[in-house]
Amino acid sequence: MAKVTREEVEHIANLSRLQISDDETEKMQGTLESILNFANQIEEADTEDIEPTYHVLDLQNVLREDKASEGIPQEEALKNAKETEDGQFKVPSIMNEEDA
Repeated sequence: MAKVTREEVEHIANLSRLQISDDETEKMQGTLESILNFANQIEEADTEDIEPTYHVLDLQNVLREDKASEGIPQEEALKNAKETEDGQFKVPSIMNEEDA
């Protein structure tokens, strides 16, 4: 059975940047204890003979075969570019000369 102290609730509220009253602190203390007790129920489950599950479906290979294929011609790739230079996209510089 999980026990949450008043100081822990106040610490969590502080980390969350929440201001809570004394009544809210007591209520939250009970709520957090209930949540932790519910989550701790998993420890009661017998998992001795259960293998780890990596995926909910029994999938072996979901990747397609890696095949090389012909790409589009350079001219077609650049035809809608705003600016090009020497067969490449031309974009504004984002680094200062002193950063290089």
